[in-house]
Amino acid sequence: MGALAGNTMSTWKKIAIGVGAGIVLLAIIGFTVYQSHKNLVTVQTSRVQLMDLTSIVSASGEIKPKVYVNIGANAFGKITHLYVREGDRVKKGQMLAQLENVQSQADMNATEASLEAARTDALASDAALKTAQANLNKANSDYDRAKLDWARSQGLYKEALIAKADYDSQHATWQAAQANLAQAQAQVAQAAAQKNSANRHVTQNEANLTHAVDVLHKTTYQAPFDGVITNLPVREGETVVIGIQNSPGSTLMTLADLSVITAEVMVDETDIVNVKLGQTAEVSIDAIPKKTFKAVVSEIGDNAVVRSTGVSTSQQTTASEEAKDFKVVVTLQDPPHDIRPGLSTTAKITTASRSAVLTVPIQALTVREKQDLQPKLHGETGSVEAAAPQLDASKKRDKDEIQGVFVVRNRKAEFLPVETGIAGITDIEVIRGLKEGDEVITGSYKVLRTLRPGASVKVDNTAPAKEEEES
Repeated sequence: MGALAGNTMSTWKKIAIGVGAGIVLLAIIGFTVYQSHKNLVTVQTSRVQLMDLTSIVSASGEIKPKVYVNIGANAFGKITHLYVREGDRVKKGQMLAQLENVQSQADMNATEASLEAARTDALASDAALKTAQANLNKANSDYDRAKLDWARSQGLYKEALIAKADYDSQHATWQAAQANLAQAQAQVAQAAAQKNSANRHVTQNEANLTHAVDVLHKTTYQAPFDGVITNLPVREGETVVIGIQNSPGSTLMTLADLSVITAEVMVDETDIVNVKLGQTAEVSIDAIPKKTFKAVVSEIGDNAVVRSTGVSTSQQTTASEEAKDFKVVVTLQDPPHDIRPGLSTTAKITTASRSAVLTVPIQALTVREKQDLQPKLHGETGSVEAAAPQLDASKKRDKDEIQGVFVVRNRKAEFLPVETGIAGITDIEVIRGLKEGDEVITGSYKVLRTLRPGASVKVDNTAPAKEEEES
């Protein structure tokens, strides 16, 4: 009995010792695992790969016809007739509107009558000049004949062949012919002056008629080209006024040539340097969803526009540090027939394209200070200056910052400086610093912001990358 109890107690002691040893072993294993994971960082990664890359600049704006004109009032008056309605298609030269023209019509008629009278006077003065010239010719003939008779009479009188009375008569006749010649010459000069005056009256009345016709013409409005009436803010019976300094005149209507449609968009100043004439674009219109239209960049503005005010910087008297945009016009290649000016639109301009280039996700890029990387870089890849890409002059705010990515090697994060090229929507080109197949760390954002070179990492690409991306 005593021996059986001793054996039972011995068995329980053995079990208790075994359980205790197991607990101690598990504790040792747990502690070891804890210590091994104490400094381990969980990251998401992606592979450096070859792919086709397209850089796109996106900008918003509105649809505008390439050619349009606001037809404004050229005279003061009341609208008596409107021959079109908004949305009508018109042909070049078609009558659009008519202002009251009673006074201007009367002025033109009066000027036409004055012109006809002046032309009649010019004809009369021309006839008088011709008559005076004929009288001058006759006076010249009479003078020549009287002069010859007087010379002959002088010879005969010296030889006493004619009486003194005949001699005196021939002398008087010659003097009369001389006076008639002078009178005829004066009449020709007077007739020529009258003709010149009459011609000037004709010219003056022609100028007055041109003015009257122009005033009358400004009461009628015709289409300068084929197009569509896109805006008609006035009605029959309204009085319109001509514009003066610092006061715009009345706008009767807007005529647009819808055969060539453009999208006028505002591109951010940081992107405008990449936009060039002739680049292709895709235009989407809010009113026509699920459709895109091919377009080409046709105009690029030279002056920046302040985003908050819409005023060109060339019109400002003081410098502004506000955000600025540049106007870019893209011409749609095949616009829809139901398109309307003023529709909101977005243009995606393709500024660059590369085929089969090394790329990494944009979120993999990060920056580190040179002093934090120098020991690491000196030990593995040489000097920082040789490894780091040259920073752009406009981005040298902090000369100690180096752009690069973290790659996973031997379960550790290694920082490599990289030189980048064009950027797509989600990926960016790597010109140098990486090779195809390198595993780069892409997340999370909090990890990339604080990750140190040489840190132990654990790759876990199964978890969704939903960490804080607000920044």
